[in-house]
Amino acid sequence: MDDNLWLRGCLQGRENEFKHVVERYGGKIMAVALNLLQNREDAEDACQEAFIRAYRNLEKFDSQKSFKNWLYAIVYNSCLDQLRRRRRFHDFYKKMKREHVPSTLAQAQNQADEQALLKHVLKKLSPKERISLFLWANEGFTSEEVSNVLKCSPSTARVYLFKARKKIKKLLENENV
Repeated sequence: MDDNLWLRGCLQGRENEFKHVVERYGGKIMAVALNLLQNREDAEDACQEAFIRAYRNLEKFDSQKSFKNWLYAIVYNSCLDQLRRRRRFHDFYKKMKREHVPSTLAQAQNQADEQALLKHVLKKLSPKERISLFLWANEGFTSEEVSNVLKCSPSTARVYLFKARKKIKKLLENENV
């Protein structure tokens, strides 16, 4: 069924139509959030917040554009909000503890855990680089579709992709992985 049919149903007061949207995009939205936040609980919170925002702002959605891109933009912004909250908490925690333990690529590699290494490398990317790489590699988005999610030009989206790949290559080469 077409997204626009479900969305029109929601706008006409049939709230249960939105469950189809959640079922259709829930997994993909969760994957984006997990990729950005690297934490399941935070990702679940960001997804829930994104769906609530989407539902509350359905009347603002332009049905001539892609609902999927609009929803990805909402979850991206929700994840950025979550990262800001996390940063404030960690800053407070560090201030209270008065110590800082640096996390390096070498420590992750010493654990001989590829997942830890991958997470560490991804953490070196900015949120925009990470989301653009994720959407391009995992979802098959074009640079124009990525630009719609990030609210930037397609050339800027291509720059984010280029920088992300360049950083990953450099980090992995420095550690001879």
